[in-house]
Amino acid sequence: MAEKLHVSLVTPEAKLFEGEVDQVVAPGSEGEFGVLANHAPFMTTLSEGPVVILDGTSKRVFQVRGGFADVSEDGMTILAESAEEYVETVH
Repeated sequence: MAEKLHVSLVTPEAKLFEGEVDQVVAPGSEGEFGVLANHAPFMTTLSEGPVVILDGTSKRVFQVRGGFADVSEDGMTILAESAEEYVETVH
């Protein structure tokens, strides 16, 4: 089994997501970036935009407005100023 990335997405109000995933794509202030398991550690500020969490065939999207992303050997923590999950509607 491939290694997973531990991810936490929190706002001042609540923890919106925590789990083991394959990949995260986020809107960094210097451009969009992706993180997989065993990524080199770094910290960056976030711009407004989607955080996409991918695990197998599962995809969850959270719209964030500012904050920070911290990638360490323990995983990735996203501290968003505000965020809400985007839910697709089928017509």
